[in-house]
Amino acid sequence: QVQLVESGGGLVQPGGSLRLSCAASGSIFSVATMGWYCQAPGKQRELVARITSGGITNYADSVKGRFIISRDNAKNTVYLEMNSLKPEDTAVYYCNLRTVVWNRWGQGTQVTVSS
Repeated sequence: QVQLVESGGGLVQPGGSLRLSCAASGSIFSVATMGWYCQAPGKQRELVARITSGGITNYADSVKGRFIISRDNAKNTVYLEMNSLKPEDTAVYYCNLRTVVWNRWGQGTQVTVSS
């Protein structure tokens, strides 16, 4: 069974930074594509950033140059470094693990950007 646990969300002022973490259980992390998605109230869940098992990354246009996704396979953990945060980044952020067989979501962590 694969489980994902996110942490690192919170309240931050515009222009501030946060780092989200997602720790995965099980032994498939190193071969999985890991992603961060966000869902704002009344909106659909959408991709923020993704990193493949080989380290290839892609980002939503809205976060390019501000957010960085990275992974530590030794710790079974994926990170999302969020910089220059804007009020429109406010959402629940979900971690996703995907392989040919698995598609798992974390419970989500709230990020609120407000002064």
